[in-house]
Amino acid sequence: MSRIGNKAIAIPSGVKVAVDAAGVTVEGKTKLSMPLPPLVAVEVKDGNVHVSMASDDRKASAMQGLTRSLINNMVIGVTTGFKKELQIVGVGYKAQLTGKKLVLNLGFSHTIEFNVPEGVKVTVDGAKITVEGADKQAVGEAAAEIRRFRPPEPYKGKGIRYADERIILKEGKSVG
Repeated sequence: MSRIGNKAIAIPSGVKVAVDAAGVTVEGKTKLSMPLPPLVAVEVKDGNVHVSMASDDRKASAMQGLTRSLINNMVIGVTTGFKKELQIVGVGYKAQLTGKKLVLNLGFSHTIEFNVPEGVKVTVDGAKITVEGADKQAVGEAAAEIRRFRPPEPYKGKGIRYADERIILKEGKSVG
């Protein structure tokens, strides 16, 4: 039995949740939708969204918790949105935004161009890159893709890291 799946999702004012055969649609500042997985039933009543299992097996319980979390993330996304912050550490490493492209100079012999996905907003302020959007998965994936261009290395800590990420630096070779 899913503990998370049994919790009701409160619908804030200004947000509309619609459930039909195709899936769930959440509308607020933006509009997000997702198809409903099998083994799960969703209903809206009394200003709350309730997710229930269609059968009593382990797979249905897992799908109930997953569906509840995804719908909750959609409600949060259309009200406040999601945000990831990245830092660029390294001499000569820089980023700039030109239209819908993020151009990165990360110590390679060439520049790296990252096309910003639809529904995601990227801003650059010095050595800080902010990725924002309503879809949690799209924001996280865009931030992870940017980080993958030059992950922080363990000796000097140079590279792109999340703002709250701690890098444990290794000690270099000792002469002895």
